[in-house]
Amino acid sequence: MLRPLYVAIVLAGLSSGHAMAKTDLMTVYQEALANSADLAAARAESQALQEALPQARSGLLPEIGLGAGAARERIDIDGVGSDSYSTHYYQASLVQPLFDAASWFNYQAAKAVSEQARLEFSATQQALILEVAQAYFNVLFATDTLATARAEEEAFERQLEQARERFEVGLSARTDVLEALAGFDTSRAARLTAQTNLAVSYQALTRLTRRDYDDLMGIRHELPVLPPTPASLQDWVDTAAVQNLSLQASRLAIASAQETLRSSRAGYAPRVNAVLNHQASFGGASTGAGAGTGGVGAGVGGSGGSNDVERTSIGVELTLPLYTGGATTSRVRESSYRLSQAEYASEAQLRRVVETTRNLYRTVTSSVEEVEARRQAIVSANAALDATQTGYEVGTRNVVDVLEAQRNLFRTVRDYNNTRYNYIIDNLSLKQAAGTLSPEDLQDLSRWLNPNYDPDRDFIPPFSEDEVERMSIQREEAIPDARQEPLRNRF
Repeated sequence: MLRPLYVAIVLAGLSSGHAMAKTDLMTVYQEALANSADLAAARAESQALQEALPQARSGLLPEIGLGAGAARERIDIDGVGSDSYSTHYYQASLVQPLFDAASWFNYQAAKAVSEQARLEFSATQQALILEVAQAYFNVLFATDTLATARAEEEAFERQLEQARERFEVGLSARTDVLEALAGFDTSRAARLTAQTNLAVSYQALTRLTRRDYDDLMGIRHELPVLPPTPASLQDWVDTAAVQNLSLQASRLAIASAQETLRSSRAGYAPRVNAVLNHQASFGGASTGAGAGTGGVGAGVGGSGGSNDVERTSIGVELTLPLYTGGATTSRVRESSYRLSQAEYASEAQLRRVVETTRNLYRTVTSSVEEVEARRQAIVSANAALDATQTGYEVGTRNVVDVLEAQRNLFRTVRDYNNTRYNYIIDNLSLKQAAGTLSPEDLQDLSRWLNPNYDPDRDFIPPFSEDEVERMSIQREEAIPDARQEPLRNRF
């Protein structure tokens, strides 16, 4: 006869319908790219930091200025008189730095800052890939967990009905009914918790994409579970030490701090500029020598001509700061501390990257065997449940044994799914640590998505012929013992 797990799967599969189109992993990723607020903020931050480069470059380029003005002037001369007149002027200037060490080092520092900003934004993009994958597969795990909880609840409910029927005909004690009822109540609570966890897991996708989802494509159980390639821990560590984006950004922070320190020290150096000035003024007191009639114009200069003046100068200016109140010395000390901070931060980042890479490599490697082991554990747990159920029917097992066997089977299924999804995320995390994670990795996973995935039917892996045969052998070997062993006193 059909055992509880398979009865639950069949009934749930017949009653469930999925008329709405399911969303795949790449669609979720594309929507996250378009709508992630964190990514948009990181992009704006990167663009803002990259503006440091043209700002620093401006210190090496010519500076051109224009000026103009107008004034009304009045002159009073004792014993002569007074007069008033209008003046206006314009001027143009060009200053080209010839030697400015501080500006040059600031420019070099800005180039490092700009590249650092680009790498940090790339690291944010990588983080989004992993975050989308985590949110997506968390939903799948929560969906499978809910399906498992529903199947477990239905199995416990049938066990409760069976216990009541056996009690009514005198084949079991009332204690069996109470035990079965307790198991059913516990499974119902677990199902309610699983429903809440599923709703919570969907919210992570909504936060990333600003869209609500109803159903996602599930992952096939045939997804290859393979060890990392290359199969060398040191190769992964060496790659991470070179290509990890956050680590590269920290090294550029050191380069920027070094150039900033040079710029601060250049505050003691002279500056040399080429300067071109042109100035023209019009109006003012007349400069002629004509005789006056006692007015101020005659005394000041008469009306013999205008006071228009044009002047052009070109030259080289040298400035040497002798004393700045200690500001330059303080900036040098500050830059030295900033450099030390950047060096220590980069070293700490390197240690974290190495640690993370090693741990993830070992985790992914062990997950390969663990997934297979947990899959085989399902086979064994199902055979054990069959044997225990048979023993209960002939009176050599009690309801507690059956309930525990059922719990063990469903727990084994959940552990298998959890390990399978953890393998996927750990594999992506390992690539992120090595700096090689890209959207193509999500595309590769998408090839193993099943648009017809039904969690109520597919949360348990399909068994191969060898696994079915092994299950049958284990069941046949266990059933005779289950029939012969006397009933244990559990009450």
